[in-house]
Amino acid sequence: MDTHLLKAFICVYEKNSFSDAALDLHLTQPAVSKRIATLESLLDTRLFDRIGKNLLLTEAGQILLPKAQQILQQLDETRRQISNLSGKISGTLVLGTSHHIGLHRLPEILKRFVKNHPDVRLDIQFLDSEQAFQRVQQGTLDIAVITLPSTLSNNESNQIRTQVIWPDPMAFVVAQSHPLAQLKNLNATQLSEFPAILPGLETYTGRLISKLFETKNLPLDLGMSTHYLETIKMMVRIGLGWSALPRSMLDDELVELQIPGFNADRNLGYAVHKGRSQSNATRAFIDLLHS
Repeated sequence: MDTHLLKAFICVYEKNSFSDAALDLHLTQPAVSKRIATLESLLDTRLFDRIGKNLLLTEAGQILLPKAQQILQQLDETRRQISNLSGKISGTLVLGTSHHIGLHRLPEILKRFVKNHPDVRLDIQFLDSEQAFQRVQQGTLDIAVITLPSTLSNNESNQIRTQVIWPDPMAFVVAQSHPLAQLKNLNATQLSEFPAILPGLETYTGRLISKLFETKNLPLDLGMSTHYLETIKMMVRIGLGWSALPRSMLDDELVELQIPGFNADRNLGYAVHKGRSQSNATRAFIDLLHS
């Protein structure tokens, strides 16, 4: 069976859209539709049902999905092992990272990597850290450079190896015109009385802030939410609420709040799957991160 058919099937499922899958696969939508139709013809069954705007897997599609993922992962694993025998640093490096890290931490590293290893094709996927971590678990990313979770479950720690590269100290901040900027001897209770602008509470950073309030038995008033830290900074700067931002993003338009007992520091680094053979390109990239 042509692996391109399986890739199209998985991509349509993940994107829940033929058109979005076509963009991801660099194909036309009719070409993707043809691949799905060919696969359905080979298996003599329908794989998707269209319910409204949603594409739902049929029972046959649900059976095929994990098998298709396993086939492609085993094929990639075999290719990596064979390629590694030559010692040559080439092939494709599939890297997942957040917009913030991609903008503030990786440019110089990527520049050096491309210069040192011109035979490697970089496939960079910009994702929320939580999504990238999940894709490492699924085996669809070689490496994720992300905000690391503060803790790992037993299952996650058995599967995933994480390594801190950059400690990322955070600061609670407001605009100069915000009422909190005028208070002396500020405490957590006073902070809780004003709306916050944070990443979603399902994100690693959002969970970190939420847990601080939970330990103090204080409510967290999440007035607005976005995963883009640059957008959060803009909204804080114009006085819409307080937030916690990396100290590296602070400027003269923001006032840092000193709150005893509140520490929202996080760590940035990489995650790789313990059971996945690392290609020579992945190892070279990790060496560059450590350097």
